[in-house]
Amino acid sequence: MLEQSQIEQFHRDGFLVVENVLSEEELIALQGDFDLWVEDSRSHTQPWGKTQDGRPRFDIESDHSATHPSLRRVSSPTEISPAYREVAFKSRMAIIAAQLIGGSGTRFHHSKINSKLPHTATQVKWHQDFLFTPHSNDDVVTALLMVSEVTPQNGPLTVIRGSHKGPLWSHWQDGRFTGAVDDQVVAEHCGQPVACYGPAGSVCFMHTRLLHASSPNNTELPRTLFISVYAAEDALPFGDNPLPSEHCGVLVAGQESGLVRSVANSVRLPQKPRGASFFVQQAGLDQAAS
Repeated sequence: MLEQSQIEQFHRDGFLVVENVLSEEELIALQGDFDLWVEDSRSHTQPWGKTQDGRPRFDIESDHSATHPSLRRVSSPTEISPAYREVAFKSRMAIIAAQLIGGSGTRFHHSKINSKLPHTATQVKWHQDFLFTPHSNDDVVTALLMVSEVTPQNGPLTVIRGSHKGPLWSHWQDGRFTGAVDDQVVAEHCGQPVACYGPAGSVCFMHTRLLHASSPNNTELPRTLFISVYAAEDALPFGDNPLPSEHCGVLVAGQESGLVRSVANSVRLPQKPRGASFFVQQAGLDQAAS
């Protein structure tokens, strides 16, 4: 599916944007389901639904209202949508993620939808995914599928090229897991961000150690990402899955090796948010116990 030069680019930069990953039929099915969830959100004033661990499945931003819907997160959509399940396990997106991971095989870890509807306040502070989902090795790839068009203006993912080869920065401050690096790291290491954007159906494949963030959407265009996390078959997850799902561990490529491969990393395990999503941790509103 990928040229060798693209694989090399991913390993050099820590990310790769690939356009036209999905068929038109796959994309229409994803957009249709999400549009129904947005419409349903108009009747809610608090997060709603229930995931496997009892937390809400649907999360809304503070500026949400019936006339200004701001649905920012759908957790584990593969559990409630055949369209999202098919894309996560059997599409070109899964195949390309497996290509980038290499090795004996690739497992699905978890998925979510992060959306910024027009003129909504949702933002994501600088962080590295590995600190949320530590494994015995870091052959872990986050696939961010652009369900809607993503432009340089509507709150795209921004990344620090090559930062996956640098340190794993602490996401704990003052005894609390904040889900973000501290201000000094941002000042010293996040000064030259690269925006990742493209037409609907594009996917940004991102290494789990890459520093990344995104800003609010102040445009008329929605920015919706279906985010699936894939790990090497021989990567053993440490700690709780932040979004436990009946599909965690599903083999999407290759075969079982029966082996666990380890690399030298030292991390403090994250706290799982009590609320609907990690947004409450980044906002300092979640006081989960250690």
